[in-house]
Amino acid sequence: MSKRLLEKAGLVGLQPAPGGQVLNRSTPPAEASKPKTAPGTMLGFMSAQSSAVQEAEQLKERLKEFEGAVPVRALDPANVVPSKWANRHPASFEDADFAALKEEIQQAGGNVQPIKVRPLADGRFEIVFGHRRHRASLELGLQVNALVEQVSELQLFEQMERENRGRKNLSAWEQGCMYRQAIDTGLFSSQRKLSESLSVDLSMVSKSIALARLPMAVVNAFANPLEIQYRWAQPLSEAVQKDPEGVLARAKQIAAQSERLPAAQIVSVLTGAQVLNGSTPPVAEPIQVGKGKAKIATIDTDSKGRAVVRFEAGALPESKRKALAKLIEEFLG
Repeated sequence: MSKRLLEKAGLVGLQPAPGGQVLNRSTPPAEASKPKTAPGTMLGFMSAQSSAVQEAEQLKERLKEFEGAVPVRALDPANVVPSKWANRHPASFEDADFAALKEEIQQAGGNVQPIKVRPLADGRFEIVFGHRRHRASLELGLQVNALVEQVSELQLFEQMERENRGRKNLSAWEQGCMYRQAIDTGLFSSQRKLSESLSVDLSMVSKSIALARLPMAVVNAFANPLEIQYRWAQPLSEAVQKDPEGVLARAKQIAAQSERLPAAQIVSVLTGAQVLNGSTPPVAEPIQVGKGKAKIATIDTDSKGRAVVRFEAGALPESKRKALAKLIEEFLG
């Protein structure tokens, strides 16, 4: 009886019994394991699909790591041009820090940290950030590793500014030149808008722009404009506003000297706190001219040593000006 049942079970394709014994020896193993019913076939299909879906999800998770990534390309540095917002003074490519960067790139056979560029219509590339790494690669005759991405003018400015702050900070004057250009060209409508967009303190923006707006004669009085500090923005700006001719004259005298003064001393000379020999100029006390208790005029000395007579409003009638001029001529002989 049991023998007949086993034979019948083999005809309907039952799986091997426990222990590995095949119930139907006449059916090949591959066919024996193949489902013969629709539900079985569907179950097998769903099992296979489940594995494929799981593998696809794993691949998606791995791809997330590269989401938004831009491939690095090796470019001819001669085909890469500085940005219109380039803010590095030539002195930035002559100091010890740049020499160390250049040596590091030479030993590595190229810039390990890529620069960022955007493609131009003429086939060249414009630097978004990485001007010092590009200059070093150009001087070494090495290809420059770069991320190529299409960015807007505003995005370029913001990314360059943040990259500079994250690496070798710009000097106060360089930073000011960059901010001034962004304001003057209308990229930002105000200093406040620039401050908010870049997450930079507004007072720092104001000070740096004030330095960038100093006359070039004042900037050239320093051996290197990178020496100019934020804290000198107010005294220098005020000195230029009060006595522009005097400040420019002193700046030219400083620049004409064979030996440059320390930056802090230059500020003192420009603002009139010191003369070129380092001494403090004598300060003449103002002389009050009065009639009784009423003040009529004040005799004072300006920053260039000129005597200045200031009359109170209404104290010198038009009819007496010529008489006063004649009196001064006779007095001074």
